Amino acid sequence: MIVVENLYKYYGEYPAVRGVSFEVPKGRVVGFLGPNGAGKSTTMRILAGYLTATSGKASIDGRDVFWDPIEARRRIGYMPESCPLYTDMKVTEYLKFRAGLKGLGWGTRRKRVEYVLERCWLKDVRKQIVGTLSKGYRQRVGLADSLLADPPVLILDEPTAGLDPTQIRETRKLIRELGQQHTMLLSTHILSEVEAACDSVIIIYQGQVAAEGSLAAVRDRYGNQNLEDIFVRLTGQEGVYSASASPGDQPGLYIGR
Repeated sequence: MIVVENLYKYYGEYPAVRGVSFEVPKGRVVGFLGPNGAGKSTTMRILAGYLTATSGKASIDGRDVFWDPIEARRRIGYMPESCPLYTDMKVTEYLKFRAGLKGLGWGTRRKRVEYVLERCWLKDVRKQIVGTLSKGYRQRVGLADSLLADPPVLILDEPTAGLDPTQIRETRKLIRELGQQHTMLLSTHILSEVEAACDSVIIIYQGQVAAEGSLAAVRDRYGNQNLEDIFVRLTGQEGVYSASASPGDQPGLYIGR
């Protein structure tokens, strides 16, 4: 469903992505990890059509990201870390507007908006102005937006950022459920989140893939170490341990961007 071949992205003379190649099979939930400046967000933005690459190939569900961008984007639900929302619209108004932009007919639009309001726990704030929402609720609006057109591929950048512990737990459960219907590439700062929600992992370091494979295969390759130790070994990161990435979350390794 996602194929990346020898992808390069230069900002001036700086190589943010250097020869990245990987594949994500249909129906897999893949954690995309790396330290600060590793090239994760750049790679995800290229796949989502927000950036062009310097060279290389990428396709979504068989559609070339660079030569057939419209069709490729139709197959993606993309949630950036900082969701660019229209803050002067009500939640339901915003989602209906976005559904229209994505080409959903009126009948389908209403059904999908009601569905994502329910799945992303937004019914209580459906009539609230987006600009008055907390960061956690805005994250949920962004997640709802990515689900509107029921795309086969979801690319999610920090979907649990700003959520409280109960919401984080429910979002992880939702990600596992969505993984039965969608192929997912998930970037997160918390390794415990990957172990809870993902089938496989890709670790990127200094613009290159350092390791990839199923969680079991990656652990086996590195002497059955846990994911935190493998990450530190591959990236040379000391790891910044915190009580959580969100207040009250379970302890875990927090990976800088």
